[in-house]
Amino acid sequence: MTEGNLENGRFAVSTWSLHRLLGAVYPYGPDPDKSAARKEPYGPGRSSLTEIPAQLAKRGIGRLEICSFHLPSLDPAYLAELRAALHDADILAQTLLVEDGDPSHPETGERDIQWIAGWIEIAQALGAKNMRVIAGKQAPTADNLKRAVGHLGWLAKRADNSGVRVVTENWFELLASPRQTNWLLDALQDRVGLNGDLGNWAAPEKYAGLCDIMRRAELCHAKADFNGSGLDSADYRKCLEACRSAGYSGPYTLIYDSPFFADEWDGILLEKAFIEDFHQERQRAAG
Repeated sequence: MTEGNLENGRFAVSTWSLHRLLGAVYPYGPDPDKSAARKEPYGPGRSSLTEIPAQLAKRGIGRLEICSFHLPSLDPAYLAELRAALHDADILAQTLLVEDGDPSHPETGERDIQWIAGWIEIAQALGAKNMRVIAGKQAPTADNLKRAVGHLGWLAKRADNSGVRVVTENWFELLASPRQTNWLLDALQDRVGLNGDLGNWAAPEKYAGLCDIMRRAELCHAKADFNGSGLDSADYRKCLEACRSAGYSGPYTLIYDSPFFADEWDGILLEKAFIEDFHQERQRAAG
């Protein structure tokens, strides 16, 4: 994927970046004993999910990633309403983020992957191009990695001809390093893609790790760290340099989850401006 053929622009926003604005969550999960009833850990919110596409368009951002727990209903009528809101604002539904399940679990992995597969139809209804799933939360033993590969391969086959690309992320203990991440992706033989996340691994080792895995990434969660002074520009620049060194040229999903800015849009737009400046510096240097 090159910069020239990215429809709807180079930037996306995850609804996680707007969790205070949206407020309520609906923690869907594979455990039948856990409720998916509405919860308000971030307060009641000030905006509905169907209002977000227009807010993105107003700010010049053309893509949205939707966390599964931000969907207030899985009813087809609601999903059609949200898809219409995306269409009306000319916003691409880049990814449905399935936020639960553990395909690597020795006891519940089969149950969980069956539950995750149920989200393919929801991703289709939303018009999502990708569905990001968790590879696994267990320790990266050979058995757990093989179990995850088996389940993810089955999931990818279920998604064949759906128009939805299954991707996973360098997240949780199973994929805590480039070695496990690359092994799993190699074993899956491109049946599952990679959404590389800049914020899931710890510095200083993460920079070399990102340079290793971002060569094969199709998507990127571009999360910046914020400290008491604001955005950690040195860290963010090193992460972006790792992406550049790896040859990554896909979209950036702006992930903001700091309390530094009361208005989450301020943090999102600061990240966007930083990435734009980073790439403009490269263009000026090349010119």
